Amino acid sequence: MVSINQRIADELGVQEKQVAAAVDLLDGGATVPFVARYRKEATGALDDAQLRTLDERLRYLRDLEERRAAVLASIAEQGKLDAALEAAIKAADTKARLEDIYLPFKPKRRTKAQIAREAGLGPLAEALLTKPALDPAAQAAAFVNADKGVGDVQAALDGARSILVERFSEDADLIGALREEVWTRGKVTSKVREGKETAGAKFADYFDFSEPLVKLPSHRILALYRGEKEEFLDIRIEPEPEAPPAAAKTASPQPGTYERRIAHRFGIIDQGRPGDKWLAETVRWAWRTKILVHISVDLRGRLWQAAEDEAVKVFAGNLRDLLLAAPAGTRATMGLDPGFRTGVKVAVVDATSRVVATATIYPHEPQRRWDEAIATLAALAARHKVELVAIGNGTASRETDKLAAELIQRYPELKLTKIMVSEAGASVYSASAYASQELPDLDVSLRGAVSIARRLQDPLAELVKIDPKSIGVGQYQHDLAESKLSRSLDAVVEDCVNAVGVDVNTASAPLLARVSGVGEGLAQNIVLHRDENGPFRKRSDLKKVARLGPKAFEQAAGFLRIPKGDDPLDASSVHPEAYPVVRRILEATRSDIRGLIGNATVLRGLQPVRFTDETFGLPTVTDILKELEKPGRDPRPAFKTATFREGVEKLSDLEPGMVLEGVVTNVAAFGAFVDIGVHQDGLVHISAMASTFVKDPRAVAKPGDIVRVKVLEVDQARKRIALTMRLDDDVAREPRRGGPERPQPRPGQQASRPPQRQQPAKTDTGGALAEALRRAGLKGGNEPRR
Repeated sequence: MVSINQRIADELGVQEKQVAAAVDLLDGGATVPFVARYRKEATGALDDAQLRTLDERLRYLRDLEERRAAVLASIAEQGKLDAALEAAIKAADTKARLEDIYLPFKPKRRTKAQIAREAGLGPLAEALLTKPALDPAAQAAAFVNADKGVGDVQAALDGARSILVERFSEDADLIGALREEVWTRGKVTSKVREGKETAGAKFADYFDFSEPLVKLPSHRILALYRGEKEEFLDIRIEPEPEAPPAAAKTASPQPGTYERRIAHRFGIIDQGRPGDKWLAETVRWAWRTKILVHISVDLRGRLWQAAEDEAVKVFAGNLRDLLLAAPAGTRATMGLDPGFRTGVKVAVVDATSRVVATATIYPHEPQRRWDEAIATLAALAARHKVELVAIGNGTASRETDKLAAELIQRYPELKLTKIMVSEAGASVYSASAYASQELPDLDVSLRGAVSIARRLQDPLAELVKIDPKSIGVGQYQHDLAESKLSRSLDAVVEDCVNAVGVDVNTASAPLLARVSGVGEGLAQNIVLHRDENGPFRKRSDLKKVARLGPKAFEQAAGFLRIPKGDDPLDASSVHPEAYPVVRRILEATRSDIRGLIGNATVLRGLQPVRFTDETFGLPTVTDILKELEKPGRDPRPAFKTATFREGVEKLSDLEPGMVLEGVVTNVAAFGAFVDIGVHQDGLVHISAMASTFVKDPRAVAKPGDIVRVKVLEVDQARKRIALTMRLDDDVAREPRRGGPERPQPRPGQQASRPPQRQQPAKTDTGGALAEALRRAGLKGGNEPRR
């Protein structure tokens, strides 16, 4: 049997010793970011993506081994474990295959087959299977025994059939082969439940739906399952692509493909003998009542697994892009949380993200204190030297954006720049326990404005305070397994935080908690030590933090930065354990650390191999030289903003043919949603994202990207906007009308019905996209992101 390490190595296309080293490190408590960054020599430079895959497969294969041991023990306890069965169990390479083998031995409630065996009908079943020339009724007569519950010939035949049905349905090789054939040939169908047509209108495209199993995309699977969960749809697995010829015309239907496979497996052939018809009926009964039901359950699970994995992948990818969005940096920022009746909440944070002022203004309906609001904002901006104005993109956002525009126009000397910011999850943060601890003196309504301002300064530092599921960049995240989604999203946050690095003297506890080796308890201790003793001057001071031992220091030190500390290296990603390498470099260049850092001419002239030793190999030395050239470099892109067109503020302002600038808010498997400033995200269908075929929308656009799009079609009645990123596309001459009204998907949530397939590029893209959009039931998601 192939070892777990070797199997993972084969799957990753790497050497077993690389996997073994990574497994040892992970089992020893090392985190993926630490291993990927600081243990390249041991793992042969496996990157974080490979390590995450390794970690997932290791978990699955260890679970498989644990289950395998339990199965072997169970069968051995029953006294039924022989060499051949043990070999088959040890060779099972998936959980499904293992369970197929275990099925006949799995303890279960008394079945009809067990009762029949207890009544002594086993020999009858065996005789009828192996000797079809025998007359079933005549053979069964000898087994009639009222004392054993076999009252007549029919009861004896029914018992024998139950024994054979169970035997057929528990043949592991047969079930495995049939399952794969149904997967290849079968399809999923759905019908609307009687009387649910009106209430379930949002699932109208699934009222009479059929698609091959192998072609179903993840978002369509999730939509089908949600419709079933909400009791609007009935879903079935149909194994045959079409009914067997003449099946409906004959009194005795001809056996289908799968029945023939079962019959062949057990040597059942219709030669006109007395027992052939009875055996054929037994095969049909086994297929329809047991095997098909079992396979359908398995394949529904497989569909869900695939859809769930893809949805988690989409969510994780979008979250990564959002967390690594460009930070505006250490600039005084004013956050505006828009609202009508309750007013616009205002919060000013300084360059260090400290709240220095708050206010509530009422520029909109019903109070309309416009001039007073502008005066208040101008006074706050002047007093606190504000450079940026962050505007939440929820209700009243464009009206508030217009207010900020007039503020800039009236007071040009303030040199303000306004930016629309996603406020997804702001209300979740505002009501959280951490927000109460961080901003105890602020009303809940004002905390949202603080979050909006801070997430412009540093999206990563602010968004880590919010449960990733509340950020709203996934599809059907509320339907996904909590443990799987949380594990994946936590891994993304951990990777992002450690890729950027953390200023230990300014980071919040939630941000510190995501650093390799830290966690919530140590994060609180670091903040407490910082508050009581002042800023850390060097990394070694971290060892004085309560409960931060050598292992935690090893894991965390390289990711915790101390700008302007006693040692310039402490502001870099060079790990303290590698400082001796830097000292050798200083000796070789005859310079001090301050003269060497940033000196590209000198650093690029060095040969990394000169500074390697038994501990630090070429990968680590190469990384050190790159880091010394640009210490503390931020992997995130440069900050830039989108400009919404003046006068285009609501759906009715849009016209086909308009070319607008917008911000990608979410990417799903069928396209990208773009905020163009009209309170309603438009959809760029996957077929309209590029002039060439696009397999993965995220290869073209990511959340936070600023893109130029053309309006193809606007359906005001259903609040749908069709956009294209191919600016030379023709627009639809007449907006499409009709079709059932469907609810607008929440931000980060896919609508009920994505398009069937990606269409090839056409000249009249507007009509094709509108049709796909109509089928998808999609409208976008630029409603208040709370």
